[in-house]
Amino acid sequence: MSISQSALSTAYPEFMRAFHLDAGTVAWLTTGFMLMMTLMMPVSPWLLHNVPFKRLFQIVEGIFALGTLLCVWAPTFSVLLIGRLLEAIGVGIIFPSFQTVLLTITPLDARGQVMGLAGLVMGSALAVGPIISGVLLTWFSWRALFILFLAVACIVLILAKWTITSALQLQKSGLDWLSFCLSAGFPITLMALSLLAKDGSRVVGAAFLIVGIALLLSFIYRQLHLKAPMLQLRVLQTGMFRKSVLLTGISYVGLIVTTVMLPLFLQTHLHVSPLVSGLALVPAAVMLSLLNPISGKMLDRFGSRVVATVGMSLIAGGYLLLGLLAAHLNVLGAILLAICTESGNAFVMMPSVTAGANALPKQLVPDGTAVTTTARQLFGAAGVLVATVLLSLMEQQLGNQAAGFSWTFLVFAVIAAAGLLLALSLPRKEAA
Repeated sequence: MSISQSALSTAYPEFMRAFHLDAGTVAWLTTGFMLMMTLMMPVSPWLLHNVPFKRLFQIVEGIFALGTLLCVWAPTFSVLLIGRLLEAIGVGIIFPSFQTVLLTITPLDARGQVMGLAGLVMGSALAVGPIISGVLLTWFSWRALFILFLAVACIVLILAKWTITSALQLQKSGLDWLSFCLSAGFPITLMALSLLAKDGSRVVGAAFLIVGIALLLSFIYRQLHLKAPMLQLRVLQTGMFRKSVLLTGISYVGLIVTTVMLPLFLQTHLHVSPLVSGLALVPAAVMLSLLNPISGKMLDRFGSRVVATVGMSLIAGGYLLLGLLAAHLNVLGAILLAICTESGNAFVMMPSVTAGANALPKQLVPDGTAVTTTARQLFGAAGVLVATVLLSLMEQQLGNQAAGFSWTFLVFAVIAAAGLLLALSLPRKEAA
């Protein structure tokens, strides 16, 4: 499922040729996927409480496989998009759910190591997605991508009969459909932030943002006043969990802005090809994957304060150097600094998710992971919006492209520095 997120962008030209569409329309394969995924994340705690996990896992894999089968067949772009939305339903449910299960079945003193392994799997998948896509598209059509996803999904679905057990206790309740409808504020806000980052779409984006915020406020109010809310937002009253959500969000901003801005910097300032700019991020993604298990072991041994401080220092330092050296960087220097910022993410993202879950009672872990994963998507979209608008403004004001990138990177160095202060405020060692 992680591979399915990152592999598709490489195939955009193939989709454009096959369906005779422009890039903006084809991009809905990613935009729509993200919106549907964000809609499903808040409902995942209710599903975990009401559906035996083995059955839920099989349903999710079945939905993902059905969506992928539609993508393989897809005679039109509309069918392809419907298939992607079905895939996104599965991803939106399983991403917070699998983290909840891992956190629940793992002893407290081993959670860091286990979640580090999870980070390794997800990070590796995101890193190799474009590579797998590039290899397949060299010899086959774009349908080969979905045939691969379908084959893996079917194998997992078959093996789940023997390998997956229902490890969570059920706490059955009715689904509050009004809450589910109001939770549409999450994807609407996400779409608004994406539209605000694009020239010519900002008026529409502002309108969507108003609607999204209104729905979100209504959703929050309802969750705080229901006896059995769909998503228990009171987890944010726990100070350690609240800090972990902020740290996760800031680190994700650091990661997503690097993956968006660095290829832009390489293509527009250093004038390399799109292929080279994409491959330039592979070393950083590989390092991120390899460091995840190490950071997990460090979390179990030293606690979240040490690990998060190391990570935020790397992110802040990487952005500071990017800002100071932007006018003088070559491709190798940009790759090394991308490795620095993304390596920092390995010491913050999964360790903060784990530390936040450790601060919650076991019955609230599903709500906590859903809140964290949903907030992370919103943080990432806001980060891209700020970076895009800031870069444009600085280039116009200063009349210098390198200076625009420099100031943009420096602003995110300041944001990462705020994250560093937050990391330093964590307790030295959590109680076991």
